[in-house]
Amino acid sequence: MDNLIGSKIVIHSYKHDKSLHRVWKNAVILEDNEECTIVANKRTKVIESTGRFWYTREPSVAFFFKNHWYNVIAIIKGGIVNYYCNVSSPVLIDEEALKYIDYDLDLKVDSDFNYKILDIYEYKLHQEKMQYPENIKQILAKEMLNLKSRIDKQDFPFNQDLVLNWYNKFLSIKD
Repeated sequence: MDNLIGSKIVIHSYKHDKSLHRVWKNAVILEDNEECTIVANKRTKVIESTGRFWYTREPSVAFFFKNHWYNVIAIIKGGIVNYYCNVSSPVLIDEEALKYIDYDLDLKVDSDFNYKILDIYEYKLHQEKMQYPENIKQILAKEMLNLKSRIDKQDFPFNQDLVLNWYNKFLSIKD
């Protein structure tokens, strides 16, 4: 998909059983390269699979990796960046949306790069209910270690200045 920079895109999150989990409206594409797609949004509408919807409170810059089984959402509040990481399939972009499978496990990372693993119970429940294949479970475990290492080393995209630069680019495109 050539020349996506500055265009709006919808984000679809699915579960392993292919059911639609969540939809984000109106993210703006800031970068699309071989490694990842970077998008940003501010007060965007999020629609749950139940039809319930809400709006994001803080602006964010999200990094959707094409060769890793996670994505990273940098949330900006009062000039401070915190991160929410989803263990997920690599991202795919088609004519309809940016798409990935959410595998439940999440990491919440504060501005000092301390992190907490979230939703372990949900992961265990869904891996049994949706019968995650053994190879997928192994990939997810390996990628969780990769993600933790990236956080510990403050490797891309765990850098506040980088995130704020991308957010400023979003603001210049949006205006």
